[in-house]
Amino acid sequence: MELAKLSDGEIIAIDTSQLALDRLASKIRKAGLSSRVKVVKCSMCNMNFSDASFDIIWAEGSINVIGFKNGLKEWRRLIKTGGFLVVHDDLGGLAEKQKQISQCGYELINHFVLSQDTWWTKYYAPLEKRLNEVRVNHAGGESVGKLNSDQREIDTFKHDPKRYRSAFFILRKI
Repeated sequence: MELAKLSDGEIIAIDTSQLALDRLASKIRKAGLSSRVKVVKCSMCNMNFSDASFDIIWAEGSINVIGFKNGLKEWRRLIKTGGFLVVHDDLGGLAEKQKQISQCGYELINHFVLSQDTWWTKYYAPLEKRLNEVRVNHAGGESVGKLNSDQREIDTFKHDPKRYRSAFFILRKI
């Protein structure tokens, strides 16, 4: 949704969860973006798009599903020459990832590390606020297990925020 607001381009959002896609499709309709934003149910492991289909691929927190180097290799064919790959991934193995970027045919334009403060103020604090609202409104409902799981993640972050270090990588296909 944010990419659509920042650009005039066409956007394809993929996911394997039909529920997540249905929720996103509803938001797209409400925002009046249906002519430019489409949802497609597919796996990152089997993206059936034509070669050089995209100017930009934005993978936020998802490349770890198929592995950093594998994602770079697999997605390269989908990006037009001179196009971009923006990847958000954990910070582990930063030097190795930077090496893999050039080995896989990309130029590293920039990268930046998300601070612990950013993680807290932009993700975990709002998530915790929303969890507390849901607890009050749906006490004893089926979602209690998911709420507890999310709360454990928040508590882990509070205890060891360095564990959640991550970075964005902005790459250009060469």
